[in-house]
Amino acid sequence: MTLSESHYTTPEDRWTADATYRQENESRQQEFQTGSPLAQYQKLPEKGSTEEEKLPLSYDEKQMASPKKDDQLFRPEGSGKGQLEEVVSVSTTRGVFHQLLLTSAVLLLAAGCGMPIGYSAVLLPQLYDANESLTIDIEMGSWIASVHSLATPIGSFASGPIMDRWGRRPALLMAIVPLFTGWVLLATASSHFLLLLGRVVAGISVGLIAAPAQILLAEIAEPRLRGVLIGAPFVSYSLGILLVYALGSQLHWRAVAWGGTVLPLLSFVALFFAPESPVWLARNGQPERASDALTWLRGCPIQAKQELHKLTERFEEERQQNNGRRQRFWHSLGELSIIKPLVIINGFHVLQILSGTYLVVFYAVDIISDLGGSEINSIQAAVLTAIVRLAFTFLYCFLLLAMPRRMMVTLSGLGSGISSIAIAVFMYVRAGEPKTTLDTYIAAALILVYIGANTGFLTMPGIMIGELLPAKIRGQIAGYLFTIFNLLLFGVAKGFPYAKAALKTQGLFLVFGCASFGASLLLFLLLPETKGRTLHDIEDYFQQRNWLWMSRKRVASVRAKDDGQEEEEQRLSKK
Repeated sequence: MTLSESHYTTPEDRWTADATYRQENESRQQEFQTGSPLAQYQKLPEKGSTEEEKLPLSYDEKQMASPKKDDQLFRPEGSGKGQLEEVVSVSTTRGVFHQLLLTSAVLLLAAGCGMPIGYSAVLLPQLYDANESLTIDIEMGSWIASVHSLATPIGSFASGPIMDRWGRRPALLMAIVPLFTGWVLLATASSHFLLLLGRVVAGISVGLIAAPAQILLAEIAEPRLRGVLIGAPFVSYSLGILLVYALGSQLHWRAVAWGGTVLPLLSFVALFFAPESPVWLARNGQPERASDALTWLRGCPIQAKQELHKLTERFEEERQQNNGRRQRFWHSLGELSIIKPLVIINGFHVLQILSGTYLVVFYAVDIISDLGGSEINSIQAAVLTAIVRLAFTFLYCFLLLAMPRRMMVTLSGLGSGISSIAIAVFMYVRAGEPKTTLDTYIAAALILVYIGANTGFLTMPGIMIGELLPAKIRGQIAGYLFTIFNLLLFGVAKGFPYAKAALKTQGLFLVFGCASFGASLLLFLLLPETKGRTLHDIEDYFQQRNWLWMSRKRVASVRAKDDGQEEEEQRLSKK
């Protein structure tokens, strides 16, 4: 066995080879885009080249380096004369438009899910007013704020089996019905029970929607667009939060609830005409529909054929490994390639919640009141924080196109941690002192910096769930991950008023800062760089033996060294 024969046979080696090839050929690929189609193709190194130091061209690099004008070329002389070669680049303009069109339908629904998340921030201050016909105390207020998060895991738990059984798109259509119903219950509530029931029904719907929406976008997007398309729903979440804050600053809470019914209706109509995920179709014995969906999403039948081949090939490999049967879901969870992404995702979920990402949304008015005192209009300040969150979510989504995931989330965590600790120090220093106008400006600036930096965390759970999980368990495990996340979020949200009473606001921001630093460290050590990688490549990476991202090259070099030693031993034994 020679080194060239063994070096690229494992997922570990394919990942490392692709990374090295990408670095060595970046400038060459830029030249490909300006030359003629045939000249471009002739410059590509071919697999099986006699130059062993040349790394093979991966599927992802073929797409980036191949000509964009023609979908079909003939091989040059000496490599099968007259044989039709399928060489395609990224999706056509029509295909990109179709991907964006389907994403827009999901974004309408995501904005509709963001509204109930921020609704408690405008509902509670109005219900605390003694002149309101339906008033509450602090205990009931904490239940109204947190019961949404308690109900969401119910929907999340059910979403996995539903989307695996009936598909991603039907799961979303079914989930819209309780969202609409929840808003109607809130708008017409005449008692505390109906208020809580409306929050519960809306929470179940948000849980049903979260996982299928992220999985659908991950499975319809091409690699170069996947990050921004998966991150886009968080722009809509932020837009929904901003919308409910803006409406709540001007309208009665019942009118805001009626306004919440509009987006679910619009998204239902848009998704009704959308295609199903080609990944789900291919893995459920519907190759013709999968081919049609891929052709519509890519705008090119040849690229659709290539992707469908990859999907069916991976599925057949899994079936062969399990003697022609589907592997049981719970048995899959013992595989190291699945344990590693689960550790990354769940660990980040805990630290993200403790960093205050959602607590500042739920209790925005109360927190800003503590920071600014009577000098600041808390509701208007909450609207301003929502605008900042929306603007930074837009920014982070576009940064996903240009910046590596690891760099973005590390910088976000550092910025969030530094600003949180700065807020805590400021409040400790000014404790007991009369509030001045300067204090108000400083507090406002610090909280806006914190929100801007921490928004980078808001986009990461969906991206990690969409990218890191293998296809064979992606549907079911995504629902369970959202379930665990929302149970944790409920516990923290329910206990927030008591933690605030014990630690004060400055103590809470100290906790936020430590958790932000911890999240950055966790992802810096364990999160692989997925920008520009296909979902197949990412699955290959997690089949490596290493846990730390920094040790991936060392592992590959050790394998190469072992292969070289094996080759040398075989040569000596022949003598």
